[in-house]
Amino acid sequence: MPQLLDPGKARTMDEFVAELRLLKAWAGNPSITEITRRVHQDWQRAGRPRGEWPARSTIGDCFRFGRRRPNSDLLLAVVRVLVGDEAAVAMWRQALRTVLGEAEASARVCAYDRLPAGQSPLVGRSRSVSGTEAALAAEGGPGVVVLEGAAGAGKTSLALHVARRARARTHAGAPVLFANLRGFAPDRPAADPAAVLETFLRLLGVTGDRIPHGREARTSLYRQHLARADAFVVLDDAADAEQVRPLLPGGPGSSTLITSRRVLRDLPEATRRTVGPLAPADSVDLLRRTAGTDAVATDTGALRRIADDLGHLPLALTVIGRHMRQHPGWTLDDYDREAVVSLALEDGVRRALAASDARTTPGARKLLRLLALHPSGRTDIAGAVALAGEHEHTVREHLDALSATHLLTETQPGRFRLHALARAYAEERIGIDVPGTSIRQALGRGGRAGRPRVRLPRHRYGR
Repeated sequence: MPQLLDPGKARTMDEFVAELRLLKAWAGNPSITEITRRVHQDWQRAGRPRGEWPARSTIGDCFRFGRRRPNSDLLLAVVRVLVGDEAAVAMWRQALRTVLGEAEASARVCAYDRLPAGQSPLVGRSRSVSGTEAALAAEGGPGVVVLEGAAGAGKTSLALHVARRARARTHAGAPVLFANLRGFAPDRPAADPAAVLETFLRLLGVTGDRIPHGREARTSLYRQHLARADAFVVLDDAADAEQVRPLLPGGPGSSTLITSRRVLRDLPEATRRTVGPLAPADSVDLLRRTAGTDAVATDTGALRRIADDLGHLPLALTVIGRHMRQHPGWTLDDYDREAVVSLALEDGVRRALAASDARTTPGARKLLRLLALHPSGRTDIAGAVALAGEHEHTVREHLDALSATHLLTETQPGRFRLHALARAYAEERIGIDVPGTSIRQALGRGGRAGRPRVRLPRHRYGR
């Protein structure tokens, strides 16, 4: 079997079916009738009763996309008659187990008919709040707003704050729906929108026997139920527009708030708003509130320095504020740049950045690490081309991929900046993921191109 047939790379049932179609073509593209005949022969030799033999239409369904409840036994029977090699069948069996495990995990959703409780009070963001509320209430608009931003920027806190204010202004019977879509969860697959729809429909009072199986049918029923309801829907941590689109209520009276680390350009009906770092004064306020100590309240200059070192990222500021509260023996002088960056990465920021990093392409991930060689964390296209050693068009694609997940910010056309903590993360990863030879070559290209002098994150990469 050629190497291009790799069922192990499938992560969804549709991807597995795509590989099965390639296998059918590799096997000479036998007809469904012929495949059915071969399966019947196999099962007859195995002594299976004729009543269990699959119909031709059932075999044909094995090659159909959009399947939710596949028959594993039958799929492997089709593989067996196409390859005739038990070692290859074992490989496909393992791939199918992985796919079904992913599908089962993606079907477990966190969706509720209420807003989550226990969120911290929102600090700052008054402009973001008013702008989001205005976009939701815009006359003639669909009432859909996407809050996009980097990991740890506080998108969920902002969305829930706006949602609570909106609910306070509407009548008590209006439905509210919340779902964690796990688009960038580090240890679980993204939620299947069909599974989210099933839960939403149950929360809206639809009994299980009336919920259709197909995603499109569920979306239609969901929108029927919300057609005349002033619903407020919060879709947190969206992976992409494809995951979100079936969950939009569609009715003119409903509002939807979406949060995502990805730029959702493929959702033209939505108003997109970027959630960036906090303003310096708000960063100091967040540190004070989280730390909650008198000693912290006295030295605004030191707090401003700490906030600058953290790039004014709310998640990192909260981590350091909590550390201040739990370690009263530390003075503000102890929180130098190296200490606060290390503490922030260790207590959740590294994990959040790694989840965003994992959603980009291999080429973009390598470039992210090489960009850490610039001590300022800033570059332009020519500098990135010199570091990557690739064609400008390819490097531009990498830069766009990093910008789309907010790991990189395009400050002006063709000029980019790494957030302080994203650069620290990249500095950690370059010594793990990129060979020293590649780093020295990148440094050499950067020097020949006349780019700003770069630094070596570890001494072993000296020229």
